[in-house]
Amino acid sequence: MRDPAVILHTDNPEPALTVVRRAHPDLAIHACDSYEGLVPLVRQTGAQVVYSVRFAGTPNYPRAALLASPSLRWLSIGGSGTDHIQPWDPLRLTVTNAAGVAAAMMAEYTIGAMLHFALGFGTFARAQALRQWTAGRVEPIAGRTLLILGLGKTGQAVARRAKALGLCVLGVRARPTAMPDVDEVHGIDALPGLWGRADYIVCCVPLLALTRGMVDAAAFQAMKPAAVLIDISRGGVVDMAALLEALRAKRIKGAALDVFVTEPLPAEHPLWAMENVMITPHCSSVFEGWDMKSVEMFSANLARFRRGEPLENVVDPARGY
Repeated sequence: MRDPAVILHTDNPEPALTVVRRAHPDLAIHACDSYEGLVPLVRQTGAQVVYSVRFAGTPNYPRAALLASPSLRWLSIGGSGTDHIQPWDPLRLTVTNAAGVAAAMMAEYTIGAMLHFALGFGTFARAQALRQWTAGRVEPIAGRTLLILGLGKTGQAVARRAKALGLCVLGVRARPTAMPDVDEVHGIDALPGLWGRADYIVCCVPLLALTRGMVDAAAFQAMKPAAVLIDISRGGVVDMAALLEALRAKRIKGAALDVFVTEPLPAEHPLWAMENVMITPHCSSVFEGWDMKSVEMFSANLARFRRGEPLENVVDPARGY
């Protein structure tokens, strides 16, 4: 096949250019560091391949114009989520993602969130700020039950670490089948009977019509009062109004939230003031070197593309992964 023109679309494309040019020195590789410049550059270069990171949020991402490009054949998403470009025609365009590149880090975040609540770090931090020596108590996570929503690469990484720490692991996936490190695998229709069994619940699913609002008021009603919700998926999987009500009424112990429908989370949002909530700025997958690991994954896939071989991490738009 004719050598494709390639665009690397990130907020800091120079390191990515170095990686890809090292592996593909004969290709025409272009860089773009803005949303507004991406579509004109695709048009100018006739690019068949675009590697793109959603680095400035979703609202201004040039989805429609990008997917309408007559030259584009393959869009490689630098992260795992593809909800910002859905829907697309898989017969016209192949979309891949970097699923798994941050699975280990997100799993460690999940374990850290569980320990944060089990060991009462929030309470101790507030007492320390006031220089108060209070009665202390910690709880083990060994022997507790973890419910994982979504058993993709991140969910599997969470399961491995949870089993090593002595938890009972329940998992939910669209197509239930036995999996390593998961004691029970269920379909989504089993959720009503699973909420009340879990001490910790972690959301690892993509945002789809099927998963939007998956953790709703009925779910919170069914949870244990000591349950902790951990959300590392996408804003919209958890019904935020229902979560706020559950937290205010102390129907659950707390929540560790890394994703929100509106990001950044507005300063006036009531979640900021809740002592039983841990808020992080969508960073559970952001660690030193993650971006280069993603680019290296793309570069290896680009070699497959040039050889006419099947690509890895192809996303089915109907399933979202």
